[in-house]
Amino acid sequence: MSFLERSGLVETEAQERARLADSPPGSTNHYLSTLAATIAEWPQDLLVELPWTPPRTTKQHRVVVVPIEYRRDSPAGEVDPEELPRRRNCGLWVCAVVLSDHPSYPVGGHRIVVSAAEIARGHRIDLG
Repeated sequence: MSFLERSGLVETEAQERARLADSPPGSTNHYLSTLAATIAEWPQDLLVELPWTPPRTTKQHRVVVVPIEYRRDSPAGEVDPEELPRRRNCGLWVCAVVLSDHPSYPVGGHRIVVSAAEIARGHRIDLG
């Protein structure tokens, strides 16, 4: 546990899972609450396989992306700077699809927007 988590400045992983679990059953966030975070570092430019397995989807798909551009959840001024703890893995990533067997997300310049919580629960792929 990091200093920021121990001091209450940032959500712990358990608090984040509880927040995601508050989402409606069947939603992506509710599904993500059942998975452990596996990527702790800043994911920009990493190869990340997204967790697209049942029950999130009707059949398992393999979708690998490269997070390119981070976008915050809320525009400046809409978030109370005094609200603690700060949410972990908030925001969205614009990602390039680099490998996919999903018919709606082809490879070849296709971009998708993925939540930071989903990226954090993906699996990093090393080419080495």
